[in-house]
Amino acid sequence: MPPVAGAESFADTSFDTPVRGFLHRPDSPQNGFVLTHGAGSNSRAPLLIALAETLASAGFVVLRCDLPYRQARPYGPPRPGDAVRDRQGLTNAVGVVKKLAPGRVFLGGHSYGGRQASMLCAEQPELVEGLLLCSYPLHPPGKPDRLRTQHLPALQVPVLFVHGTRDPFGTIEELEAARKLIPAKTALLRVDGAGHDLGFKGKTRREELPTDTVAEFRALVG
Repeated sequence: MPPVAGAESFADTSFDTPVRGFLHRPDSPQNGFVLTHGAGSNSRAPLLIALAETLASAGFVVLRCDLPYRQARPYGPPRPGDAVRDRQGLTNAVGVVKKLAPGRVFLGGHSYGGRQASMLCAEQPELVEGLLLCSYPLHPPGKPDRLRTQHLPALQVPVLFVHGTRDPFGTIEELEAARKLIPAKTALLRVDGAGHDLGFKGKTRREELPTDTVAEFRALVG
């Protein structure tokens, strides 16, 4: 993977499930953040880059990591058996960032990556101190009866949802109902007119979204 401006290519192969991606290091690191991608994407997704750059400017050490399924296959979605190993990859990535950031460490992702991050936090409540879920895939498009909410009552850390009003994976109303299942603090940043890509598709960018997201997240976690 060629490096992205402002970030360094990163790999740690000391784990059974390696950690690979891009690392953003601010001059005066405070907290840490692991970000990961959706099912059809990778760590070079424009949304992740924009979020990482904004977080780094706020003092976060940020690792944009490729999930293990993406390391194994450069294209295509995850397979049914990939999820457990993908969560192990995120556990390892958090461990890497904890060695680099002197403060708290947070975890987040877009779509599939966010879902795996939330499931991991339900399994390991003390792993990180907050979650950022962009375009959480509440259910498959057109199948609102197949909700992916079973693990939400086990979440014990603050959660910020960033969700478009035209996202076919869940309406704002459905997401508001899902938030009520979480015993920890939650917040919702509603992105009017945006679909599942949150306005980051091709060369299109919602320039204000990363700044708004980081501001809402910092207000939530304190």
